[in-house]
Amino acid sequence: MEKFDQIREIIVNTLGCAESAVNEDTNIKEDLGADSLAVVELVMAIEDAFGISINEEKMAEIQTVGDIVTLVNANV
Repeated sequence: MEKFDQIREIIVNTLGCAESAVNEDTNIKEDLGADSLAVVELVMAIEDAFGISINEEKMAEIQTVGDIVTLVNANV
């Protein structure tokens, strides 16, 4: 499974949004309505799935699904 597909699945499961709503340009907060707690939960799920650690500075930089994909690719 491609990393984007894995990340999309995690986003759908964590935020309860439609799979069709998630693409690389999707803004996590504006388009999917995630609040700061939901973003933390999402980051924790991604850390668990990929066996990585994302610090607070990197977490603050996450705006879009593409940002998450880039972050995962840089850390895996």
